[in-house]
Amino acid sequence: MAFSSTSFALKVGDAAPPFSVVGSDGQTHTLTDYKGKFVVLEWHNKDCPFVKKHYGTGNMQALQKKWTEKGVTWLAVISSAPGKEGYETATDATAEMKNAKASPSATLLDSTGKMGKLYGAKTTPHMFVINPEGKVIYNGAIDDKPTPDKADVKVAKNYVDSALEEATTGKEVTMTVTPPYGCSVKYKN
Repeated sequence: MAFSSTSFALKVGDAAPPFSVVGSDGQTHTLTDYKGKFVVLEWHNKDCPFVKKHYGTGNMQALQKKWTEKGVTWLAVISSAPGKEGYETATDATAEMKNAKASPSATLLDSTGKMGKLYGAKTTPHMFVINPEGKVIYNGAIDDKPTPDKADVKVAKNYVDSALEEATTGKEVTMTVTPPYGCSVKYKN
């Protein structure tokens, strides 16, 4: 089955929608704070088996570390509404990321779902890569193995890593859109 970017409201090449969201660090984070940098947005839900696959194997943490050390801003975004699966307070989100040995640049608390809906985030994880000019250059899945099976991480083609490798070395991103997989984002009704 063919998959096209027309399935998404936010298309590759579009300007990334501006956002202003408080992080678990108590600071307000805006897209303009990161102008001139590559930015990764990772939709996160600690209770989702697909997220657990990537955090339980250390895959997500390794990507965060690799790319933040290279100057990429990595933002984990929690759009779960209060009372819904994956919702976290600032204290809980900070503790959870610390316990997971995760190293995103910040964890954004989007409990209203406003940011998630601006981006059309459908799943956890749903991944976006934004270039230094503020354009979306990747929208979709983290990799090509849409299962919660931890063994798949070792044999998967990681789309986010590939997009960043290509883009940060001045190459055109070859795989720009893929169908995201995982648990549905638990938005407020």
